[in-house]
Amino acid sequence: MILEMKVPSPGESIKEVEIATWLVEDGDYVEKDQAIAEVDSDKATLELPAEASGIITLKAEEGDAVAVGAVVCLIDTSAAKPEGDAPKVEKKEEAPKVETPKPAATETKTYATGSASPAAKKILAEKGMSASSISGTGKDGRVTKEDAVSAVPSMGTPTGGSRGSINTKMSMLRRKVAERLVEAKNTTAMLTTFNEVDMSPIFALRDEHKETFKTKHNVGLGFMSFFTLAVVRALKMYPAVNSMISGNEMITYDFCDISIAVSGPKGLMVPVIRNAENLSFRGVESEVKRLALRARDGQITVDEMTGGTFTITNGGVFGSMLSTPIINPPQSGILGMHNIVERPVAINGKVEIRPIMYVALSYDHRIIDGKESVGFLVAVKEALENPAELLMNNDVKKALEL
Repeated sequence: MILEMKVPSPGESIKEVEIATWLVEDGDYVEKDQAIAEVDSDKATLELPAEASGIITLKAEEGDAVAVGAVVCLIDTSAAKPEGDAPKVEKKEEAPKVETPKPAATETKTYATGSASPAAKKILAEKGMSASSISGTGKDGRVTKEDAVSAVPSMGTPTGGSRGSINTKMSMLRRKVAERLVEAKNTTAMLTTFNEVDMSPIFALRDEHKETFKTKHNVGLGFMSFFTLAVVRALKMYPAVNSMISGNEMITYDFCDISIAVSGPKGLMVPVIRNAENLSFRGVESEVKRLALRARDGQITVDEMTGGTFTITNGGVFGSMLSTPIINPPQSGILGMHNIVERPVAINGKVEIRPIMYVALSYDHRIIDGKESVGFLVAVKEALENPAELLMNNDVKKALEL
């Protein structure tokens, strides 16, 4: 029996996927539920499992865009498994082909070896040229001073270094990210406001409790839980930031689904922490770890990246000092975290060295005014600089479940 394997629907709004990598080869014997391919949608990379055991015949090439419901391979379920033949679980990724363009044909002119006047030789030496590289107008081809003055050295001759290039097709996910970034820039009235946060109180809390926290909860006490809960608090204070535009209406949410931008193997991914307002520090850290691992391993699903009412992105992990993050549409706000640097600051009239992080809020000015945007970022700053009182209700051990 020949089984036609069709592309399943990864999500309601997805109409096509791209064959990113075949994990098996044409003619291989595959086992039921064995991963046979990785497919890219415009939101995630998903594995395609075999629906039955048998000999597989591939019907699409890597890089092909195929519609949901289209046949991508055939499986001959009546074929016997070859003796001693273990199923192949993965195919080594081939290095991208390097296409080195052939140098364009150039016309090389050679001139008779003519003598040059002393003045011409001096000028040519200053230009790094030889008399044989130009045509002299003097007697018997002699290079005159005027010839040397008017000679122009070539600036476009390759120096012998590599001049190759690589053409790599953008994945469907990367193309979708590009489209959404351009859409955000073109369709929103985006503005960014900045502030700085003294991270000393958070450093002190982490230094005192991070080992106990990790031992008890099997997860680290990072900065993301502080920022997420500070954002949740600020969103409750400024609900316009937790809103988005739909047609002529403004939708304001009474829950906080926080998208977190993470770097995956295929590019930027933005999984969502659902109902972050109901999570503790342990809950946020556990969910961040789970989502980050799934994104790193290419296991993140479309559902896990769908929705979100506000986004947090951390360019600081890559060393960014300051940036203007781009809104994740249709959301209306995104908070950018950056690296932490010891800086001199004025504290009660004295200069002290403190760990400072610059933070940036990009927002859609169509529905969020300056008052709300600045107030929101100040509220985040206040919570981060006084976490024990504003995020932990003055009971640190209870908040950290220690």
